[in-house]
Amino acid sequence: MAPTVGDFFWERLKAWGVTRVFGYPGDGINGLLGALQRRDGDIEFVQTRHEEMAAFMASAHAKFTGELGVCIATSGPGASHLLTGLYDAKLDHVPVLAIAGQQARTAVGAHYQQEIDLLSMFKDVAGAFVQQATVPAQVRHLTDRAARIAIAQRKVTALIFPNDLQEMPFEEPPHAHGAVFSGVGYSPPKVIPAEEDLQSAADVLNEGSKVAMLVGAGALSAGTEVQSVAEALGAGVAKALLGKAVVSDDLPYVTGAIGLLGTSASWDLMQGCDTLLMVGSGFPYSEFLPREGAARGVQIDLDPAMLSLRYPMEVNLTGDSAGTLRALLPLLKPKKDKKWRETVEKSVTKSWKMLEDRAMQPAQPVNPQRPFWELSQRLPEKAILTSDSGSCANWFARDIRIRTGMMASLSGGLASMGAAVPYAIAAKFAHPGRPVIALVGDGAMQMNNMAELITVAKYWRDWSNPTWICLVLNNQDLNQVTWEQRIMEGNPKFEASQTIPDVPYHRFAELIGLKGIFIDDPDCVGSAWDRALASDVPTVIEVRTDPEVPPMPPHLDFKQMRNFVASSVADPERGSVLLNTARQVIGGS
Repeated sequence: MAPTVGDFFWERLKAWGVTRVFGYPGDGINGLLGALQRRDGDIEFVQTRHEEMAAFMASAHAKFTGELGVCIATSGPGASHLLTGLYDAKLDHVPVLAIAGQQARTAVGAHYQQEIDLLSMFKDVAGAFVQQATVPAQVRHLTDRAARIAIAQRKVTALIFPNDLQEMPFEEPPHAHGAVFSGVGYSPPKVIPAEEDLQSAADVLNEGSKVAMLVGAGALSAGTEVQSVAEALGAGVAKALLGKAVVSDDLPYVTGAIGLLGTSASWDLMQGCDTLLMVGSGFPYSEFLPREGAARGVQIDLDPAMLSLRYPMEVNLTGDSAGTLRALLPLLKPKKDKKWRETVEKSVTKSWKMLEDRAMQPAQPVNPQRPFWELSQRLPEKAILTSDSGSCANWFARDIRIRTGMMASLSGGLASMGAAVPYAIAAKFAHPGRPVIALVGDGAMQMNNMAELITVAKYWRDWSNPTWICLVLNNQDLNQVTWEQRIMEGNPKFEASQTIPDVPYHRFAELIGLKGIFIDDPDCVGSAWDRALASDVPTVIEVRTDPEVPPMPPHLDFKQMRNFVASSVADPERGSVLLNTARQVIGGS
């Protein structure tokens, strides 16, 4: 049998290093799936419950491996379902290739069933490269360009295959005018700024007496260099959410997360510094950075479009984080005055003590911070953590002390609900021997994460280490938005929009063959983690948490305090809100 377009396509992706594709079947991609089946498993097909989850998994695969993430969906609704997960990859700058089916070429433009203008639909999310194949000889260069652009530019690309084309015999392009002959392969360059620019940056940093660093996802491969530069400059290091795993939280000068979900130590660091070094971060909330003019700035980013975007930097360095920091380090003069570093370390110690005190405050029935604090003390080596968006991200950001060798991620730029479980599944496929833990709120669980537990049940026996845990905070409230309504808008809880059904998540886990644990006693939280971490079956821990424990930001301005007071007057839960807020403020002070 002569190789088909589908056969060639997978062979070409294999040459690009692809070993796994996440997706859901449909008749629009039957030719591609048939060709994949003929490969006998050298490219693994992971069947998700929904195409959106496949795209999230492709995004997470790229984040946790550095490789090209690949997802596939049928025509029409299958393709449109991919979009949210693809936007997650786009906004977090990771390489993902989306593959979509299309109706037969003779039917395109005929208002045919499941016919969507996919080129237009994908144009924004995959604007770097989106093409629809029309003849077999075109598939070679389309595949090569889609893979190379995605990997080299860390962007989303998309390829669309009409269903009749997929099963046609493959043809190499003719040696004739109008044909092109592409090849496989990409080696990333070493991007280092010019010596004079490095010296300009060093001059700024050397003249500063109170240096703060902010690191993000672009610094994940530069942890050693970040630590070396921080120690030379006597700097404190704050971390954007996507940069949580850059350096260990056990370092005494690491202040933790920054922003609304951040720590008081990170707030103090940014408000007290006179010099800011930002590395590989697109952290969006400028109000948590120094006031304009209060600090001199140096920024390092591989993407020049991200430079001087959040704070007016004096020196902007386009370059790879690790290489640029290594080149910068010999130019730095170690700080002799230790007062700033001592101030930072005292602030960090105070911040951790405050977080512990807040986590241990009583609540009805369980304080939502408690499961995160208890987990932090038990995290196994090389653990991989994922978090959903919502109030659980507050506790993930603040209360989890990550150590060297661990990995962690979430939907950063898009901040989409429903990403934690597919992220954790992709992490387990990429690193089957490592323990993986997903941290999820009940809103995201009901939205789409619950169904993906079925995917865990389908595949977990193939994993060399069965430790896969999903923590669900069951408070029957879309909690982050409830608190945003109170603090940002001055509105009481709107029960019609915020209250959600009570679902027995642990029993659902048991129903599909996983282990389920239910906790409504704070003193049982630690032992629940011990049981889950020792289990030989993936586990769902459902904790009944108090929705009225406030996710206290590191700083409240006058408007936010006024809004909170105004909202409390008419809030249906005002008694619990005021009591728990008092406990968090007084007990955690």
